Amino acid sequence: MSPDLSRESSVKDLDRWIRGEFREINTELEEIYFAERAIVLQDRADVDKLSQVLVRDGGALINRVAERRELPSDQNARYELLGMIGFYLGACRRHEVRPDQSQVAPLAQILAWSLGVAPRFSSAHQHIHNRAVGGTFNSFTSLAAERIFLTYNGLAVMAYRRAAHALLDVPVLGLSNPLVTYHLADAVAALRDVMGYSQALANELDVERFFYNIRPYFKSYRVGSREFRGANAGDFAGINVIDVLLGLCSPHDPFYQEVIADKYPYVAPEDQKLLRALPTFKPLLTTAVAELEAGVPSPPLRENAQLLLDVCRHYGAATVFHHHRLVVPFLQKPAADAPPERDSDMTASGPPLKEVVETLARLRDLRAARQRPDLVTARAALDRVGELLDDSGGPALLEQP
Repeated sequence: MSPDLSRESSVKDLDRWIRGEFREINTELEEIYFAERAIVLQDRADVDKLSQVLVRDGGALINRVAERRELPSDQNARYELLGMIGFYLGACRRHEVRPDQSQVAPLAQILAWSLGVAPRFSSAHQHIHNRAVGGTFNSFTSLAAERIFLTYNGLAVMAYRRAAHALLDVPVLGLSNPLVTYHLADAVAALRDVMGYSQALANELDVERFFYNIRPYFKSYRVGSREFRGANAGDFAGINVIDVLLGLCSPHDPFYQEVIADKYPYVAPEDQKLLRALPTFKPLLTTAVAELEAGVPSPPLRENAQLLLDVCRHYGAATVFHHHRLVVPFLQKPAADAPPERDSDMTASGPPLKEVVETLARLRDLRAARQRPDLVTARAALDRVGELLDDSGGPALLEQP
């Protein structure tokens, strides 16, 4: 067998294991954990047996790939392989077993080096680079809760990316161009979809199943000697493109710069290019104010300025819904209500939970342009566009989300 075929065979073996036995073991373990969720496990015999099989078999398969000392030439194939290793390490962290870092870390690190990303599993491996085989995409378990979470969360990400793509086409055409109406209307429709998928997720996902059986796979974990923060559902560039292109967040804001710097290693390689471009964007709200103040607006400019306000309104509404109907009930409240004896299982990915929620609340208020005494938002620009439209015979002012 040629070296290339041997490498492909070992990668395929790992892929089959991730899609098969790996998921079966995790599912069986989660059923044990869920049955015992209110107490500390008294009998760990079954847990220890299953978790040791997982750590042993996965490590051996990854070591076979590493022994070839050859990486796939295709970037997508390398990123997919990194995701497989990450699935394995994330599961080891969840089950509190220690993989042999000498088997897995060097391969994860060289893959990450070749891609320019963190050497761990990220949410992009689930909603952007998750190739289905036989109608089934990669997941940690076969639990209905994980399927619901991955499907609706992934669809919302797709809709955000669609809105970002539509908005990226606006500056090159100009806000007064009648062709821009199509792109802004598309962005509005995409953001309506975000709300619809988020509502479906809030209605269908079981809180306890998510908190006890799905969330733990997104914890931080070690690769080699270094700990890397957990996967975050917001680790994609589309939402930041919307932030900055609309003018709701600024790449010159130190707080927002920290947000981007933190997520940069955890987004897919193609998304890193978009994050690097953020400082070059001119906010569309700034453009709208300047053009509306320049004189009597043309009909296309009035229509597009109103659509721009609609984009901001739907974006703010989706952000507020996400915080109050997903973050609070599915993460913040269960963490506060969890039994004290489960504290060892409450480790959040990265900073403490309180700090994470505060950061998300600040982003929520920036994206919704809410007035806060400690925050400069785009509320003044939104109101100014509304006033100028009203003065020119356009639609009424934008209501604050």
